[in-house]
Amino acid sequence: MRIIPAIDIIEGKCVRLTQGDYGSKKVYNENPVEVAKSFADAGITYLHLVDLDGARTGKVVNWKVLEQIAAKTPLRIDFGGGLKTQDDLHIVFECGAVQATAGSIAIKDRDEVLRWIDIYGTEKIIVGLDVKDGKIATSGWKETSELKVTDFLDFYVDAGASYTVSTDVAKDGMLEGPAFQWYNSLQRDYPNLKVVASGGIRGIDDLIHLSEMGLDGAIIGKAIYEGAITLKELSELC
Repeated sequence: MRIIPAIDIIEGKCVRLTQGDYGSKKVYNENPVEVAKSFADAGITYLHLVDLDGARTGKVVNWKVLEQIAAKTPLRIDFGGGLKTQDDLHIVFECGAVQATAGSIAIKDRDEVLRWIDIYGTEKIIVGLDVKDGKIATSGWKETSELKVTDFLDFYVDAGASYTVSTDVAKDGMLEGPAFQWYNSLQRDYPNLKVVASGGIRGIDDLIHLSEMGLDGAIIGKAIYEGAITLKELSELC
């Protein structure tokens, strides 16, 4: 299973939110590039970089942070937040991302995301699936869609999508454990889809459990910044 630390960006700073609430913002580091370097120095390969300003405004904002991290580390970066057009996607890949997560756009303009998959391939486009109270959350988790999760996933799996990163919003930032049952159901119902878990991871035991379930990857955020998991522990799992 891929170990994927997260860096969430607001106004160029490394932050964390709780359950997607922007009012809960906590700044952990003024320099996200230094945070990324610490991950790379620990032998970690992957990084999940989220432009929270972009997610809230609907356009990519913090692309310079992406560019700097890509230039100064060997991390393989997947980028999400504010991607709405093919021009956005072009900028993100030009700045050094190896994958991009289609979040709200995957709900609001499925044809556009299909074009992205057709142009860039299934290995580069991740379909974001954020669930809040059983509904799909969009727009930085401020809105929910009435589209059923099964209809959403069926559409993209039929179109050839390979990856989904899925967050149970209720778990995000709570350090109370991931939504194991939810990921188990995704693995069961969509065996050919590479599922990346995100939200709620509180320690190494959670990562071991997710790995044993057969997930493709796990994104770790607050547990790192609050010291519940050390980089040394993560490096030993890589």
